[in-house]
Amino acid sequence: MTLGVAALVIVIDQATKAWALATLEPRVASGEGPIEVVGTWFRLTFVENTGAGFGIGAGFTWLFAIIAAVVAIVIIRTATRLGSMAWAIALGGLLGGAVGNLIDRLIRPPGFGEEYAGPGQGYVVDFFQLPNWPVFNVADMAIVGSAVLMVILTIRGVELSGKPRASVDA
Repeated sequence: MTLGVAALVIVIDQATKAWALATLEPRVASGEGPIEVVGTWFRLTFVENTGAGFGIGAGFTWLFAIIAAVVAIVIIRTATRLGSMAWAIALGGLLGGAVGNLIDRLIRPPGFGEEYAGPGQGYVVDFFQLPNWPVFNVADMAIVGSAVLMVILTIRGVELSGKPRASVDA
């Protein structure tokens, strides 16, 4: 289940990024601007993101690539002992999001005006824009959604095995 969810997220993420590159990048480059879906509340635009949200870490693209690779390895190892469908979905979403953005960092060149410095230095395609929020993509949505689900599962006491957490009487 975990790998199936991850594969679905990766396919949707990469397909939407290919669409954004083919459709939105030329619009933004020509000065035509973003597509306003719901006025200024929701736009489709094009951004070459070399860092994380809010422009943090733009010079450390390689570090985000390493973190994504480590997260992927840990999730794949953890998936072998999952007994909870909800945890499988949460970890699959996180894995798919991490790998979706890792693919970008590995196959794309560095951001506009930067020199190629080796693998793992490429930009991530971001294109969903909300007011007062960094531009994001499907992989980012999967990561955030998975994090929210993991918090809920933890608060509810659902363990990776799927069994309820044993209560401790004080």
